[in-house]
Amino acid sequence: MADADVIPIGSGGRPGRGSGRRTTPSAAARALAGPNKKKNNRAGTDQSADGKAAGRGRAVDPRSAAGPDEAGAEALGIVPDVDGPDLSGLDLSGLDFGRLERMVRELFGEDGERRVAEWLAFLRRRLSGDYELDEFGYDSDLTDQVLLPMLRPMVEKWFRVEVRGIENIPTDGSALIVANHSGTMPIDGLVTQVVVNDHTGRPLRTLAADLVFQTPFVGELSRKGGATLANNDDAERLLRQGNLVGVWPEGFKGLGKPFSERYKLQRFGRGGFVSAAMRTGVPIVPCSIVGAEEIYPLVGNIASLARLLGVPYIPITPFFPLLGPLGLIPLPSKWLIEFGEPIRTDDFPDGAPDDPMLVFNVTDQVRETIQQTLYTLLMQRRSVFF
Repeated sequence: MADADVIPIGSGGRPGRGSGRRTTPSAAARALAGPNKKKNNRAGTDQSADGKAAGRGRAVDPRSAAGPDEAGAEALGIVPDVDGPDLSGLDLSGLDFGRLERMVRELFGEDGERRVAEWLAFLRRRLSGDYELDEFGYDSDLTDQVLLPMLRPMVEKWFRVEVRGIENIPTDGSALIVANHSGTMPIDGLVTQVVVNDHTGRPLRTLAADLVFQTPFVGELSRKGGATLANNDDAERLLRQGNLVGVWPEGFKGLGKPFSERYKLQRFGRGGFVSAAMRTGVPIVPCSIVGAEEIYPLVGNIASLARLLGVPYIPITPFFPLLGPLGLIPLPSKWLIEFGEPIRTDDFPDGAPDDPMLVFNVTDQVRETIQQTLYTLLMQRRSVFF
């Protein structure tokens, strides 16, 4: 026992573990390990060497002469030098780890353990700052681990989205997804992001209006979620980098149209999205969304208040502002989303992006494709809510 190495007890004993505040063994550990042979020999040598120990003023610990048991008892009784709480008496036999595992699987599915491990790893990365933002402010880690999982129950359970034509989205390389815009609130853009991500495994980078980024908190969160300002420069940069980019050319005119004009497409702007696709040579994928028009049926607009606040409109629906915050809950309409066949833009002649008539014709072709698909989906939908 006397020849054994002294192994420190507590978190400060081994380098690289614990707090690292103590690099020497505690008194309890020294006592349990017994008197150190080298120290005793040195003490004896000092005492026998013409009183050199006394001459140096070194005192001999009276406990060093005592037996291991007595010294250990005295040390443990007087100096309880322990870094953390004593868990030796903690009874863990009552914990049902099997039940805890079943709860995790019920909450997160069969891959619950993996998802919990991923979530813990995400927290570690956020706390340590081990994550990256791209030049547009996109945070892929936050989007994949937090934002999309928060939206997924709404897409799968609330709106019960049915997706068609997903094979028309390229598995690699750039594409511009152009969709109709409706529903008073831009929820259709969020739903499209989830659908594209879940069915292709690729993120959808969206183009949003200035108002989105001028809104506190919403603007910052949108950038982290993959949105950027809807202008040709940013769109072309994203497309040249090989991204899937989504755009809703109707803008606020599509979002804020009355319920009586549902599924009637508004003007598709000046065709800027077409010229961006032509300059980068990427295909345009028409996307038709049925179901968004019914989530907030717009029956009126408080125009005076909208002008005062500097927003396009203040909606009046059958439930808002009558029911207050409850009126902000979207109605659970049945959604159908269909991605049409890609429209190629790489076979146009040089200078095509600067030809207003050609750009207008392609824009009108995309708009008409989406409009006809909307009519087809409406006839196929059995009910608004089922």
